[in-house]
Amino acid sequence: MPGHFEPLPGGGAAVALDDVEISIIRSLAVQLLELIGPGPGADASDDPLAELFAEGPSEPPRDPVLKRLFPDAYCDPEGTPGPQQAQEQQAHSAEFRRYTENDLRAGKRENALTVVRTLDALTPAADGGAVLELSVEQSRQWLGSLNDLRLAIGSRLEITDEDDTDVLYRLPDDDPRKPMVMAYLWLGGLQETLVNTLLP
Repeated sequence: MPGHFEPLPGGGAAVALDDVEISIIRSLAVQLLELIGPGPGADASDDPLAELFAEGPSEPPRDPVLKRLFPDAYCDPEGTPGPQQAQEQQAHSAEFRRYTENDLRAGKRENALTVVRTLDALTPAADGGAVLELSVEQSRQWLGSLNDLRLAIGSRLEITDEDDTDVLYRLPDDDPRKPMVMAYLWLGGLQETLVNTLLP
């Protein structure tokens, strides 16, 4: 079990983490929460119908990490659109973002909070570290948060495709990006093994 998730009988997943790994994941999840921002304030409406139709931002975030976490919904995958098409895509994306981003942020926030809460609830082993056991629902939330963390780190590392990832394996040890790269690759391994526990 060390270093990778394994399925639990009856559903869910477990992984053995040492103290450093617990600290790294928790720190990254807290940073992700800070980046996503707080939830609705005290002045938020108690009316669920009003909340359903509450408008969010219509402009994409300026921070490249947030832009990666909350991309435009409408874009031309084939290449650069013409001026008219670009304007239409921008208008559709703004409208879509206005009614979906608040919910997306809430979901990502809840996933990251689940990561922090489950790590905080761990009982340390006598020799250090702990075994993290997740329910099926917690596994899905962890999976979402691991994906968000990798997107965030990948954005900071300017990873845009598979070729960029291949370069990471060849970085010299004295490259200042190396610790971030190691975290990116390690989280990818955790993510992959967690996916496997959720497969039928």
